Amino acid sequence: MSDDRRTLVEWAKRREAGFAESVAKEATLRERTLAKLLGGLWHTTHPDRFDAILKSDAILPEPNIPNNERWGALADREHLPYVRFLGGVSLFEFEGFDPEPYHQRCPSSCWAYFVPFHSVWERAVWIEIDRSKMTPPTYVSGSELLNRWKAEGAYGHNFMPEIEAAYLGPLPRAAFKRAFLVCKENAGITELTV
Repeated sequence: MSDDRRTLVEWAKRREAGFAESVAKEATLRERTLAKLLGGLWHTTHPDRFDAILKSDAILPEPNIPNNERWGALADREHLPYVRFLGGVSLFEFEGFDPEPYHQRCPSSCWAYFVPFHSVWERAVWIEIDRSKMTPPTYVSGSELLNRWKAEGAYGHNFMPEIEAAYLGPLPRAAFKRAFLVCKENAGITELTV
């Protein structure tokens, strides 16, 4: 093998090892984050948006951010994410959540795209919502949302069955229990003040 070829192979091996290490760190961070989320009701957002949420004293269904920064927002109104179509704020219900059986039931669900963070952001804030302050009709649980989606035949709107819930309208800061920041850069989880 020529020296140039050997150098290229060594470089490729180092690069592959770096990718493997990065994937392993993210998997560990996902497990640590999920351990904190289990049993709770949560909203996730970008750290910059968290500051805006605190200033407005609510999570807004239509915050003042560009459409290209919203999840699934480049679709027309008939194909928006279901909770946004309803005028709500998406929440994750992680009560009794187990990833493997959930994946078997809902293989198209994209929950891991958000846990520990949106892959493009490489960091996220998770805000825990006080379940005792969530009451119908403004709060729609994951199971109720699934039933409503089916009853309306809203199959053009995506959502995460069973685990995605909705709060219809602005979700007040008074319903926040706690928050934490999760960050890829240092694989850290930092508690925040709400």
